[in-house]
Amino acid sequence: MPELREADVAADPLRQFDRWFAEAGEAVPAPEAMVLATATPDGAPSARMVLLKEAGDSGFVFFTNYGSRKGRELAANPRAALLFHWQPLGRQVRVEGPVERLDEAASDAYFHTRALGARIGAWVSAQSEVIGSRVELESAVETMRQHLGAELERPPHWGGFRLSPEVLEFWQHRDDRLHDRLRYRREGGGWVLERLAP
Repeated sequence: MPELREADVAADPLRQFDRWFAEAGEAVPAPEAMVLATATPDGAPSARMVLLKEAGDSGFVFFTNYGSRKGRELAANPRAALLFHWQPLGRQVRVEGPVERLDEAASDAYFHTRALGARIGAWVSAQSEVIGSRVELESAVETMRQHLGAELERPPHWGGFRLSPEVLEFWQHRDDRLHDRLRYRREGGGWVLERLAP
């Protein structure tokens, strides 16, 4: 693998993320798939895969049910970590920072871009709760499909979150486990770039 050198990366980690994300888009089937790690106020962690829907100067955006385990944990402890793993490129990106809900207009706008089946699913799934059977879930989907049709507003228990990055680490595989790790840390109004031992 080529060396990841400080002189070759962008001064702004979000521009560096854009570069790597574009390269991942040519090498990985779902570059937007990321691990989202949350924790309860007393520190019990949990992690799951979600999809990145937007990345930019204001942060990293994803959507979920507010009543899900991740939604409840973010409400109680509004900090999270993200991990992108692009194995064919030998790369990872780690992101950490505070999380806040998107405003209703932004959540509404994204909800209306989703396929009808996904919009129905957002209504009928009490995400992370115990249910009796798959049949019960499918019955609820069919009932909603028959009675509501294609026009479906966003449910109040579903919407977006934005993680505002304070730390981003870019990890590049190297032989003998001597990997390159460059970390950007927000300090004041800018970013500090540091190399970490592998």
